[in-house]
Amino acid sequence: MTRNRIKPPALRPGDTVGVVAPAAAIEAEYLERGVNVLAGLGFRVKVSERALARSGILAGSDRERAGELAAYFADPDVKAIFAARGGYGSGRLLPYLDLDALARTPKSIVGFSDLTFILNALLERTGMVCFHGPMVAMDFARGLTRRSLDHLRGLLGGELGPFELEAREAIRPGVAEGELIGGCLSVIVAMIGTPWAPDFEQRLLFLEDTGEKAYRIDRMLVQLRQAGVLDKVAGIVFGGLPAPEGEQERRLMAGFIAEQTAGLNVPVLCGIEAGHGTENLTIPLGVRATLDSRAMRLKFAEPAVSRG
Repeated sequence: MTRNRIKPPALRPGDTVGVVAPAAAIEAEYLERGVNVLAGLGFRVKVSERALARSGILAGSDRERAGELAAYFADPDVKAIFAARGGYGSGRLLPYLDLDALARTPKSIVGFSDLTFILNALLERTGMVCFHGPMVAMDFARGLTRRSLDHLRGLLGGELGPFELEAREAIRPGVAEGELIGGCLSVIVAMIGTPWAPDFEQRLLFLEDTGEKAYRIDRMLVQLRQAGVLDKVAGIVFGGLPAPEGEQERRLMAGFIAEQTAGLNVPVLCGIEAGHGTENLTIPLGVRATLDSRAMRLKFAEPAVSRG
């Protein structure tokens, strides 16, 4: 059962934002480059002392990474938290996190890909709105469009009014309203059957992924369908699904999406600019939105943060 939504406080110019590494190990050069871009948005940046730690392929042990994330939530000087990168490892933190304690000091947490584990678990267990968006030592370091940067700053600052994202293709007709959940498809599939799995009932399900061949996308959608997930949702919207082998693979993927959503009496849209292989425009998870196939839009009508 979901709880009342907790919207984190809006970010102000000059606020301190934290950068933590809850997943894979990161490179110092990319971290520095991304931090400089984040600072250029008008924020002070506090980087975790353990950000460059290594334990095999991970940025430190599971307990250490979980402890650092919890410490940044508890730090009164830190007003928002950005993940350094995804890759792998965020799901391993869930048994070590007191999610209710994190939500007692709500703040915007931004990440995507492997961070889908933490974003959806935090949203589901506590009701805190989270943000599917770019990461510091990845997207920020590699370069984001000005639109993406302005969108992020406006969304977290509460200055962005109602906004909408355009899709490239409508797969199934209809209009639906509900809270947006989701993120990386492979992670959402991995969460099924765990204590942290989202409640999909009458939610809008956002899905994206990268580096997956068409048959793997189909296999994961088959699992979602056979697990009853696709029968529960109010609508489905796909973001980036960059195919590793070009146009033929992309066509196969589109065919599988159409096949696995056939017969669902809900709107299905593809191709919004969120996630891998896109501008990666930040979207709030846990905020009510409208999915409109005729307009080919995902529309948000309410702010994602609290300005009180």
